[in-house]
Parts: sequence; structure tokens; C-alpha cells
Amino acid sequence: MPSAFTVSQLSPEIRDRMSLEQRLALLFNFYREAEMHGARLLLNLHRHITDGDSQIKLTRHLSDECRHAWLWTQRIDELGAAPIQVGDGYQSRLGRKVGLPRHAIDLLALTLIAESRAIERYQLHAKQPGVDARTLEVLKAVSADEPWHLSWVGEKMKELAPQYGGQAAVDRTIEKYRAIEREVYQSFLADETFLMGK
Repeated sequence: MPSAFTVSQLSPEIRDRMSLEQRLALLFNFYREAEMHGARLLLNLHRHITDGDSQIKLTRHLSDECRHAWLWTQRIDELGAAPIQVGDGYQSRLGRKVGLPRHAIDLLALTLIAESRAIERYQLHAKQPGVDARTLEVLKAVSADEPWHLSWVGEKMKELAPQYGGQAAVDRTIEKYRAIEREVYQSFLADETFLMGK
């Protein structure tokens, strides 16, 4: 595999010969990449919101993201594959489209949007017919943390809203990023559908 894999690098012949396990191993690399990207975003947030309560929550959240990446790494290994660098994953595409976040509200909004999509993706995957028990176990484990992630990030955004133009301005930021994210996710859907073996 190349050092930064993209699904578009797979020829039709290779796609046709791939087993479901090979496809799933690649999909789990995309999940792993998203979790690791989320961890990087949280590390960046550590410099922007420095009060004690936020630092505690950020560290817990970061720990969760790293554990999720580890669970996907283990699952990839269990399928007889190795982790690879994903060059065109969901978070990478989102980052390219959004550009450089300017302040804490931008970072929190991106975290909120990405976490919302993560729980949706994991829950949809878990509902697919024929999901093996071990993958289902990992999907449930990573999904279990997402509601708390969404909750604390949403609360922090409300708390910081007066410093960033009020709640209406924060809501506009969220909606702006949500619109970009929907577009990015649509561009990723065909790859994800193929990797799920549908």
C-alpha cells in the first residue's frame, strides 16, 4: 500500500477481487484516521480554552479519541491487516474544505459537527446486516462516549458565546460548518459504501 492511501487509487480489477475483510480493514483505517484527526483537533483546543474545568474535559475527551483509534487499530490487526496512513479520509477532506480554524468557537464547532457525524456513522454501520460480533462490540464501545462529547462541547460553546458575538453568532458558525460537512460527507459516501461491501 502507498504511504497515504486513497480509495481512488484502487483499480476496478482490485476492487472486484477484494474480500469483505479487506474492505472492512480499509474502512476501519478511515475510522481510525478520523479518531486520530479528532485527537489533533482537541490538542489544538487545549491552547485556546485553558480554564481548569475545560482542561479536565478536554483531556478526558482526548483520552477517549485515542482509545477509539486504538480499538480500530486492534480491529484492523485482528482482520490480518496493518494500519495505513489514509490520505483522503473524512476529517482530512473536512479540514481542506474548512481551512484553518481561527479561534475556540471554530474549533469547538468543528468538534461538535465531526462528533455528530461519528456517532451517526457508527450507529448506521452497527445496523447493517451481517456485522460481525467483534466489529459490533467496537462500534458500541466508541459510540458510547459520543453523547458526553457532544454534551460538554455544546455546553462550552454556550458558555463562550458572549465572548464571540452571542449565541446567534455561534449558531451561524455551527450552521456554516454543518453545511460544509454535509458536502464533504456526500463526497465520502461512495467510498464508504464500497468499503462496507454494499
